[in-house]
Amino acid sequence: MILIISQNNEITTTEVIKWLQKLDKSFIRVHEDEIFDIKIQEKRIYLESLRNCFFIDEISSVWYRRGRLKFNRLYYKNEAINLHMNEYQHWLEDYVIKVLESKKHINKQSNCDINKLLVLEEAQKAGLDVPSYFLTDNTDHVTLNKTIIKTIGGNPRMESILKDSSGMMYTTVVQENENKNFFITFFQEKIEKNFEIRSFYLNGKVWSTAIFSQNDNQTKIDFRKYNDEKPNRKVPYNLPKNIEQKIHLLMQSLDLNSGSLDFIKNDGKYYFLEVNPVGQFLGISVICNYLLEKEIADYL
Repeated sequence: MILIISQNNEITTTEVIKWLQKLDKSFIRVHEDEIFDIKIQEKRIYLESLRNCFFIDEISSVWYRRGRLKFNRLYYKNEAINLHMNEYQHWLEDYVIKVLESKKHINKQSNCDINKLLVLEEAQKAGLDVPSYFLTDNTDHVTLNKTIIKTIGGNPRMESILKDSSGMMYTTVVQENENKNFFITFFQEKIEKNFEIRSFYLNGKVWSTAIFSQNDNQTKIDFRKYNDEKPNRKVPYNLPKNIEQKIHLLMQSLDLNSGSLDFIKNDGKYYFLEVNPVGQFLGISVICNYLLEKEIADYL
């Protein structure tokens, strides 16, 4: 039995499930709003929610896509007992997650939130080129029009920043100095690009796509500012073998066996930008006919 931990209506998950059905593989899909009770039945650990129920020893492989496996906790009126039982339940939950992650898997819930600053350090250790960067709380030493700012958080969206409206934090070029200090911010050298590259990594294999975002003012700094009227051209692309080998070293150091990686191509150099363990890959799979959904289904 395959366990899929995902979100409600997550399209990529649905496309992989279509392949699982074609391959006649049994699976359970867990949504982010499910809450499980941990139970014992015939001396076996059994998880039960309103939608799903299964013995953890029946799970043969796990795909952590998005969301989180959540558990119901009991609460006690006595504060001392509640504190003790809260810790007890924590370790029981931890055991369940670690047992599931010890099985054949694609990524893990326990390390899905990676620190971008540490990733850049590991990328350099792996031999990848990384644009120079620094943290600061002012613009005194920032070179205008040649420096960008970007979030170091994992989620670029800001929900409900205005009434009934969310926002998106895009990579931006610094064009003017600030008079006051601000919260510590990530600054990075702006690299003039020939094009961008989105790569999908799975168990040592890499599929890449060249994204010609530099020809459109809307997408030249951040291709996520999609131009729906005139989309960026995307074509299959082969990274040099030595770059793919360095990607493999990086992913091993991060204990990730899958993820989406972003690069910038500048003349003869490939600059690594970031990796997202749960990044989108369905778009490049369809455009480049990579059938990544089937690759995942086959592995599971």
